[in-house]
Amino acid sequence: MAQRFRTETDSMGDIEVPSDALYGAQTQRAVNNFNISRLTLPFAFVRAVALIKYCAAEANAELGLLDNNKADAIMQAALEVFEGRWSNQFPVDVFQTGSGTSTNMNVNEVLATLAARHSGLEIHPNDDVNLGQSSNDVIPTAIQLSAARRIHRKLLPAIASLRTVIEQRAAELDHVVKTGRTHLMDAMPLTFGQELRTWSAQLEQAEQRLSDLLPQLRALPQGGTAIGTGINAHAQFAERFCESMSKFTEQPFTPATNKFAGIAGQDIAVATSGIMVSVATIMMKIANDLRWMNSGPLTGLGEITLQPLQPGSSIMPGKVNPVIPEAVAMACAQVMGNQTTITVAGQSGSFQLNVMLPVIAYNLLQSIELMWKSAETMANNCIADFQVNTEKLNQGLDRNPILVTALNPVIGYNNAAAIAKAAYQQNRPIIDVALEMTDLSQAELEALLSPLELSKGGLHQ
Repeated sequence: MAQRFRTETDSMGDIEVPSDALYGAQTQRAVNNFNISRLTLPFAFVRAVALIKYCAAEANAELGLLDNNKADAIMQAALEVFEGRWSNQFPVDVFQTGSGTSTNMNVNEVLATLAARHSGLEIHPNDDVNLGQSSNDVIPTAIQLSAARRIHRKLLPAIASLRTVIEQRAAELDHVVKTGRTHLMDAMPLTFGQELRTWSAQLEQAEQRLSDLLPQLRALPQGGTAIGTGINAHAQFAERFCESMSKFTEQPFTPATNKFAGIAGQDIAVATSGIMVSVATIMMKIANDLRWMNSGPLTGLGEITLQPLQPGSSIMPGKVNPVIPEAVAMACAQVMGNQTTITVAGQSGSFQLNVMLPVIAYNLLQSIELMWKSAETMANNCIADFQVNTEKLNQGLDRNPILVTALNPVIGYNNAAAIAKAAYQQNRPIIDVALEMTDLSQAELEALLSPLELSKGGLHQ
């Protein structure tokens, strides 16, 4: 059946719009103009813009600038969008006008249509829904708002859950000693608990960096309108807006100290992306450690066995691969690539406006989502249930010539090095060689070279 159209009119004239579309002329012009990628902004971003319209309508009504009936209708419409209805009404390509005006107007038009239906009133997308606002402060605010909400509600809980799983496994494996490695070569022993708690400590530091960042993300440029002066916005609009936002989200949002900076620059987005890269580097380290420890099962390290999740080869029967760590590593690589895009985009603040806002929003929200979902997947499908191969661990542990490091304070570095060299060449346990090359007794050597005791550190004499 042929699609039906209606005629809509804006300041540039008439244009045909699908008859069932809630949006109007400006959105349709954007759809026609920006047929570049078929990528649209994440719905989390659209929800943030809808929430901005909700709080703006409430603030403008309180300030006596917007009729209460209109405000109520706009707020009802904004809630419907925020709650996930009408998600098919936001078709604008990510690669659009750099201010994100097309997305702002898309939301304005959809809300105006819905609000008019609910109230029977004539509601204008610019004069009513966009009252006291500009795309130039709405879109930067939406970037910060959506990022802050996703970090607070999704990423931080996911990292905390991952840390909980890691700590639980660490407690289970505190008694299991393994060979440590530096440069991928045998080093001094440590326990599995110590190794896992390294990951947990790194993630804890990432949590702290994210928490420290949130107050900056919550300082919103909304109210700066076109360039930061606040033209056409009430003097108290920014404060009332943030009060409404804080009440709705139960997070402490405040007006930006300098709204010019929040509109002209995207420094906070670049900084947030940088922290996302730091999370990605931690996640990639964990993924790669797991891949190495799982390698084999016969000719690799074989220290652990990850739970088999799917066949690993279309030609080699019985092959099972570490698919979760591989998927997470690819997600981390994507986040690192997104940082380059966001950094370049962050440099595009020409005078009073950054003109790469949509691509910043797209990549930043993707990075946050990739890391929270990677953390959940790693915790639930990888770390929670891997099996430790203690027999394989013990095969190399006692024969590790690097244990001779513990004899340095007793016999000196050069003598210890000679013992290690002989143990390597003769492929013998270090304790047997040390018995022949020192005056130390079997009991003394067993005490000095105990892998479990060595994992506790300190001076052994």
